[in-house]
Amino acid sequence: MPSEPGSLQVPLWRALAVFRFASLAYVGILVLRNAAGYAHPIAALPVLLLMLGWTVLAAYAYARPAWRGWPLLLADLLAALGVLLVTPFVVGHAAMTGGGPTLGVAWVGGPVVAWAISGGRRRGTVAALLLAGADLVVRGGFNQSWLNGATLMLLAALAVGHVARLAVTAEERLQRAVELEAATRERERLARGIHDSVLQVLALVQRRGAHLDGEAGELARLAGEQEAALRSLITTRPADDGGNCALDLRTVLARYTAPTVSIAAPATPVWLPDRLAREVGAAVGAALDNVARHAGGQAWVLVEEEPDAVTVSVRDEGPGIPPGRLAEAADQGRLGVAQSIQARLAELGGSARIHSTPGEGTEVELIVPRPPG
Repeated sequence: MPSEPGSLQVPLWRALAVFRFASLAYVGILVLRNAAGYAHPIAALPVLLLMLGWTVLAAYAYARPAWRGWPLLLADLLAALGVLLVTPFVVGHAAMTGGGPTLGVAWVGGPVVAWAISGGRRRGTVAALLLAGADLVVRGGFNQSWLNGATLMLLAALAVGHVARLAVTAEERLQRAVELEAATRERERLARGIHDSVLQVLALVQRRGAHLDGEAGELARLAGEQEAALRSLITTRPADDGGNCALDLRTVLARYTAPTVSIAAPATPVWLPDRLAREVGAAVGAALDNVARHAGGQAWVLVEEEPDAVTVSVRDEGPGIPPGRLAEAADQGRLGVAQSIQARLAELGGSARIHSTPGEGTEVELIVPRPPG
């Protein structure tokens, strides 16, 4: 589970650092109290110093999100296992079989909590079971002390892992809410400007030309349609579906089917998250609009599905795009391809590739990654 500076998981990592130092202090008190009964009491001192060094190093490392990977997690677990395995030598086998505390006591629970924070209940449970197994080997059999320790580690793994998962879920929902609010504010800002300019001009053209015949009347009708579509766009609130709804991309693209547009897609549904499918459909629509304006309208759409991505190709047999024409259009402020296609795919984490040769047509290849699950 990701964790970045300022995330809701940060307090959990800070609490883990406090737990490590507090549990180490408890270990130190027990060693001072029970050292006289140890098999090798002098050996307890270097073990304590190593535990102190690792506690400081782990607290420093876990405070940096980039370091909270498997190398650190495994090293943390190995440190706890090492303390458990050296316990019979320091404390004595008789004390272990008799149900005495291990040398690490609660300190060995640090890796369990770290694994639970980083990966949830399952990962924390794995760490707890590994440490419980090592404790069982050290004691040479089952006893009440082993059962108490194993139970506490499992409970810690389940509880902390559950809280960590809730923190990640809450953070994701908060991020979606912030994005939705930002999108709504931007839509409202654009709506004010468009209402005062573009919509009024389109409405004026539609009213003035409604009674005319020929091309003037057709232009008025098209202006009225675009006014309605644009008004619907700026007044529709973005949906907060959490990205969990799925759509069949074939259904989204089916609305573009026409005598001049041929769509080839797999026989089985091509499932994508709702927003992803609609944005890909909008990009395909923008590409087909360009075909209608510049390439005679005849187009072929091909949908290809792979395990980790979906590719949609829009091909025509028009005059093609001269080299440098797209860059020139962008410099002149005509951003149809740049914004409606390339920028839209980039926002989705995908890419749009345009292959064109003058006189041989154009192919627009839209590649969008498929989210895990």
